[in-house]
Amino acid sequence: MRYSKMLLPTSKEVPAEAEVISHQLLLRGGFIRKLTAGVYSYLPLGLMALRKVTAIVREEMKRAGAQEILMPMVQPGDLWMESGRWQHYGPELLRFRDRNERECCLSPTQEEVATDLARRELLSYRQLPVNIYHIQTKYRDEMRPRFGLMRCREFIMKDAYSFDADDEGAARSYENMRVAYSRIFARLGLDYRMVEADSGSIGGSYSHEFMVLADAGEDTLVLCRDCSYAANVEKAMVAPVLASAAGVPLEELRKVATPGTKKVATVAEFLKVPPQQIIKTMIYQIERDGPEPREFVAALVRGDREVQTVKLKNLLGANEVNSLTEDQVWEFLRLPVGFIGPVNLPLRVVADSEVMAMVNAVAGANEKGFHYQGVNPERDFSVQVTGDLRQIAAGDRCPHCGGLLHFREGIEVGHIFKLGAKYSEAMNATFQDREGRQRPFIMGCYGIGVSRILAACIEQNHDRNGIIFPMPLAPVQVILLNLGLEDEALTSAAEELYQALLAAGVEVLFDDRDERPGAKFKDADLLGIPLRLTVGRTFKQEGLVELRERKSGETTLLPVDQVVAAVQARIRRELA
Repeated sequence: MRYSKMLLPTSKEVPAEAEVISHQLLLRGGFIRKLTAGVYSYLPLGLMALRKVTAIVREEMKRAGAQEILMPMVQPGDLWMESGRWQHYGPELLRFRDRNERECCLSPTQEEVATDLARRELLSYRQLPVNIYHIQTKYRDEMRPRFGLMRCREFIMKDAYSFDADDEGAARSYENMRVAYSRIFARLGLDYRMVEADSGSIGGSYSHEFMVLADAGEDTLVLCRDCSYAANVEKAMVAPVLASAAGVPLEELRKVATPGTKKVATVAEFLKVPPQQIIKTMIYQIERDGPEPREFVAALVRGDREVQTVKLKNLLGANEVNSLTEDQVWEFLRLPVGFIGPVNLPLRVVADSEVMAMVNAVAGANEKGFHYQGVNPERDFSVQVTGDLRQIAAGDRCPHCGGLLHFREGIEVGHIFKLGAKYSEAMNATFQDREGRQRPFIMGCYGIGVSRILAACIEQNHDRNGIIFPMPLAPVQVILLNLGLEDEALTSAAEELYQALLAAGVEVLFDDRDERPGAKFKDADLLGIPLRLTVGRTFKQEGLVELRERKSGETTLLPVDQVVAAVQARIRRELA
């Protein structure tokens, strides 16, 4: 490729709209151009980089036994109504009606379509297991698209769907994909972690995310310093710090006046108790399927803790959990926020496990200006559901080994789910087993954010001069600079070297533009191509070509007849 003939509009200026470094460099380097909010065109180098990702994905999916297909982007709403997600997916699902007034949507994911395909084509246990995948443009109507390719409305995703006859087979399929994903991200040269995750709107019994570690990540990861435990902050469990009640006499329950003390900190100061001795009561509205789809519940955590609403949703089996404003709590329940407690509370109560170990605690008295002291679980109030509700915090201990937990930011680039029979039962997708009975498929689904990988890679690999692409992800392997267009000898040597590299199968961008050397060097660094060859003053004086590695800055001077072999050796080393 000749730079002078390419659509490659680089820029020195940092775009005002770009908040994170990957967005800035993708725009400055001419990889992408914005069409509208969250929707981008990929220019030649951007598309080349994406194809590097998809090539590795396809190789590893094939190695794992998955079969590539291509499913439609436009989906009938009827399928989503069958699965129950039409009502629950939310506003990110872009819905529309066709000319016949049939409900449709643009695909954000393909569970329904894949399940429909399976129920039509996979009729017998003899056809199982099957894993199908495709790489396709998806659309999610994000309320606030931002960070360039990291949170788009339109994006490119690889999604796969496995169909097994039983849980054991599904577990094998899940593990197969876990290994394949680990190989994919390792081959792409990314520093990543696999973490336990919430399944969100996809559903299923459990899932894992693959996270690229980066300061600009939108997700917080919880990692143990002493073992391999890793989880998304929404899923992270914590070893509880339980107070010992042995030998502690139980105080009498007593109501005390606490005027103007709505916050935990002010209650603690007023009553001269630590926040850990206070029961915090939060009111939520939950929505679920069934005869009573809406309910108000009280969630209890220790005063120095916060409720993790995803954990609350999962513990209650709810579709949605919403916190209420102070005015709403008063309007619906006639309870004064800041003075609510579990004693004589006319609501279903859900408690974090730490609360159940508290002794002689403080809690709201459900009367403005009053709290109870000497509150003891079970004696003074009943709890319908107990579990892990708390948001993990600094200083918490690992649930596996007790080691100290710490936090890192990450960018989700992959997510694998054990779906079970969630979709197959809802959509009556069955196969005939060995005994001739109809049974639902046991499913898994597995996604990779192909376009997001490009942004995540740059967040991890850049310096003040531009991108530093790992060799497997770089749009091309070498950029060749001719610094003497007006010099016939330099131009001839650069042209011969360009042709020799192409003949050897090396991917080359030949910078043959009529530009100053400084501009060519800056653009080469900005684009992040792993190897730079320069035919310039050193060649004119000594007959040597400069080979520079973008990542290390290491420079080597080589005779022309050694350049191709040296380049090939470095490429092999980086791709090994």
